[in-house]
Amino acid sequence: MRVLIMEDDDSIRRMVTVLLEARGFQVVATSNGLEAIERAGVLTPDLCVLDLAVPGAYDGYEVIQRLRATPNTARTPIIVLSARDEEASRTRVREAGAESFLAKPFSPGALLREIESVRQRSSKRPP
Repeated sequence: MRVLIMEDDDSIRRMVTVLLEARGFQVVATSNGLEAIERAGVLTPDLCVLDLAVPGAYDGYEVIQRLRATPNTARTPIIVLSARDEEASRTRVREAGAESFLAKPFSPGALLREIESVRQRSSKRPP
């Protein structure tokens, strides 16, 4: 399974990368929105794990919208990791097209459970 991670915090990005690679995932990690969009176009990820507050031209909301507007990533499951844990952010994330929201700080186990949950829900969606 190919996973795209967009996280500007080096320690979180490394932790998520190591966690997922240890479970056999192929991981591509970026620290900004423009690079995430470019990598998604080449990688065609099976899952995206995105932070909302990243530097550069595109924040997490914009990345979600651009992924949803691109045919090869329009149905790719998206999990958002964010310290912005208020209802307005959660609503905006859902409206942009993400499947799931996990508040920071989060445990590695919580992320793995969320990935499995999103994968199960996605496999039941009609094409």
